[in-house]
Amino acid sequence: MTPLSASQALDLYFLEARCKLLDLAAILDRIGRGAGAAAVKNDPRLEQIRQALDVLRDQSGGRAERIQHIFSLEYDPSWPRPTPR
Repeated sequence: MTPLSASQALDLYFLEARCKLLDLAAILDRIGRGAGAAAVKNDPRLEQIRQALDVLRDQSGGRAERIQHIFSLEYDPSWPRPTPR
């Protein structure tokens, strides 16, 4: 399968990206306008969002993987193994 050219990918995904960015902006506006906004200023979840936004601005590639790592827990070898059904 041949990957899309950059131009084709932009044509195909521009409106979807625009929509998701507007959704995120609206969410951040709601948080900022909410009662007690100052209390969540240093919330770790908001910090994760800020870190992810920084990654989006970085053009070095691998953004999806890097953002996934921001929102993931570090591996813990003591996690219980799933049991087959």
